[in-house]
Amino acid sequence: MSLIRDPEGHETDWIHEFIEFKDRRVIEIGVGQGRLTWRFADAARWTVGIDPEPDSIYFAPRECPPELRPKVRWILAEAEHLPFLGESFDVAVLAWSL
Repeated sequence: MSLIRDPEGHETDWIHEFIEFKDRRVIEIGVGQGRLTWRFADAARWTVGIDPEPDSIYFAPRECPPELRPKVRWILAEAEHLPFLGESFDVAVLAWSL
């Protein structure tokens, strides 16, 4: 039996109540395998997920729903050393990473 997290959608409701994702450029720090990403990436213009763990960055794209794949990039990186030159984001998500 597989574990279903937040089957009622409370986490999704809360994140959308506090953050406007529509047409925004989003960076998610500590993306893990993207479980939270799927809950907002469809609304965002595009999303970049970073994580310092190679396994996360390996599995996240494979777990990504096919319809979201064109809108999400996965990058192996640490929050202290972001690999972006002049790229800006409208929203930064850091959840479940502390």
